[in-house]
Order: sequence, then C-alpha cells, then structure tokens
Amino acid sequence: MFNLDRKIAAITGGGSGIGKAIAEVFADQGAEIHILELNATTGEETVNKITSKGGKAKSYSCNVADQAQVKNVLAAIVQHAGRLDILVNCAGISHIGRLENTSEQDFDRIFTVNVKGVYNAMAGVVDQMKKQGGGVILNLASIAGSMGIADRFAYSMSKGAILSMTYSVAQDYMKDNIRCNCISPARIHTAFVDGFLSKNYPGREKEMFEKLSNAQPIGRMGKPDEVAALALYLCSDEASFVTGTDYPIDGGYIKLR
Repeated sequence: MFNLDRKIAAITGGGSGIGKAIAEVFADQGAEIHILELNATTGEETVNKITSKGGKAKSYSCNVADQAQVKNVLAAIVQHAGRLDILVNCAGISHIGRLENTSEQDFDRIFTVNVKGVYNAMAGVVDQMKKQGGGVILNLASIAGSMGIADRFAYSMSKGAILSMTYSVAQDYMKDNIRCNCISPARIHTAFVDGFLSKNYPGREKEMFEKLSNAQPIGRMGKPDEVAALALYLCSDEASFVTGTDYPIDGGYIKLR
C-alpha cells in the first residue's frame, strides 16, 4: 500500500521542515522527487539525503512568488520525466501580528508567497495533469485558516485562501481526474519553531517550548514525519476517492481544547 513507484512528484519548500519530510517519505515509497526551493543549499541537502539511500531526486532554485520561474521549472520537470503526477505545495512563510500592527509590506509579502506561490504552482501543473489524464495536488494550509488564532492576522488570511483555492480546484477539475486536498497542521516542531523561540524568548526557550507544546490537548507538538505520513496517503492511489477535503492534523486542538 501507498506505493509511489514511478510517480513524479514536485514539492515546493522541500528543503526544510514539513516539505523535507514529505520529500523523504515519498522517495522512500518510490517516487522521483523534484524540489522547488528558494534556499538552494537546503534543497541540495534534501536531494543528497534521498540519493544516498538510492532514491531519485533533483532540486531547483526557485522563488514560488515568481510565476515565470515556477512555470519554467515545472516545464523542465515535465520535459525530463515526461509527466508530473503529484504537486505538493509546502513553501510558505509566517508572520506574527494583529491587523493594527501588520504593515502593508508584511501583508503583501505573506500574500505573495503563501497565496500567489500556491496559485503559481497549481497553474503551472494543471494543463499537464489534464493532458496526461489526471494527477494529485496537495496544499499545506493550517488550522489558522479555519479558526481564530491570536496575533496571526496575515498568516491566517493566507491559509484561509489555501482552503478556498483547494476547494475550487477540486471542484473545477474533478472530471479531469485531478484530485486536490489540503492538510491543516497545528504546531509542528521544526527548525522554524526553534528559531522563533531563540529570537523572541532568549534564555526561556525550554519554558516556552513546553508552553507551546501543551497548547495542543495531546500535550506535544506534531512531528514533520507525522504530517508526511498523512500526505503520503492523500497522494497515493489508496486515496483515489478523496478530493476537496481539508485534513486537520492538530493533536486535538480544534475539537478538544
């Protein structure tokens, strides 16, 4: 089950965090991985880890906010592999702030990367997926997109947009055999979390880590590999009846807190 043998997968933001975990899990299940990553160094690190275990992977330096760059990279992947079966949109940035202290520049930056970046990638694959008879798109949203979380005004806006874009694409391309779903994680322990704590709570990292962990009813943060396991199911043939759905993976945050 969940075999991705001979599947061609493009993953934005595959150089770190959840995107990296998804790239590695998909490669373990036989997929050929193509990473679109702004940070060329981390993209190559993921590729090296995959290829060291006998997997196939390649990384492309790409700013998802630049539509021409994204479409050129995706076209190159198709030219190389002949098809593109899976697109996973993981690239994204965060922002902390309320309406009153979110500058226009910060709002535009969040929108350009988190919303336009996903639009650019989906627009870059849909024609190819139609031509080849189908495909799978998986977007990384957040519980912030479907519920109120303090001090996340612009970030929540961007993830709410991911939800609505996911539903629209699932509806519009169902007859083309293109499935589109999204995952909404709560807090996942990545290098971003560690960096956030070091920057904002120097000397109190351990205390604040425990506080953030306990915000999830399950009593801990999620792990990137746990999100990757859900992504694997949703992009596999076993999920062929699943489309137009958001999957929270939140340690009980939405329903049980």
